[in-house]
Amino acid sequence: MTVVNSQSKTTSAQVTCGSAGIPGIPAIPGNPGRDGIPGSPGPAGAKGEAGERGNDYVDLVKSNWKQCVWKREDLKDTGLIQNCIFNKKYDNTSLRVFYGGNLRPYGSGVCSRWYFTFDGAECTKPATIEGVVYVKSTQVNPLRHRHIEGYCNQVPKGHVRVGFWIGKCQGQSLGNGNTGWLSMSRIVIEEVPPPQP
Repeated sequence: MTVVNSQSKTTSAQVTCGSAGIPGIPAIPGNPGRDGIPGSPGPAGAKGEAGERGNDYVDLVKSNWKQCVWKREDLKDTGLIQNCIFNKKYDNTSLRVFYGGNLRPYGSGVCSRWYFTFDGAECTKPATIEGVVYVKSTQVNPLRHRHIEGYCNQVPKGHVRVGFWIGKCQGQSLGNGNTGWLSMSRIVIEEVPPPQP
């Protein structure tokens, strides 16, 4: 290669190719690129198995209730009027029960008590479920429809024998009982959520 210098003299010089040069000045960063095309959805994952319900689960959507209905006049003064067997689903729920029908005691200064039992025992949590009717004179014969209702807590799940009874009022003379005079009688039982604390 021939190199001409500023003095117009011709000299021979050798140049080596491929040697590293001096680093240049960094350039200004470019603008961000546009979003890419959305990808295809992936395959659906496998559905997990349903978990087990806890012990305190109460299904509020599905009602659980039963009605026992009869038509007869029961003249006993004490004893069982009617049993109704109910299948309770949960341990921590309560039972709402009621009787509807005609009843009365008869006599002078007498009282009769109608009450519910659960597997042969009266409710204790929170209290008995009962109704009493007092008659002062034989001039009164109060044959009329009556309603006795209440809630019982802590009744174990399973088949429960709900009984409706007649008996003596505490400290009063026993009347001549009459349950179901000329009318339908019914016991209604419903499983309900537990009460507020």
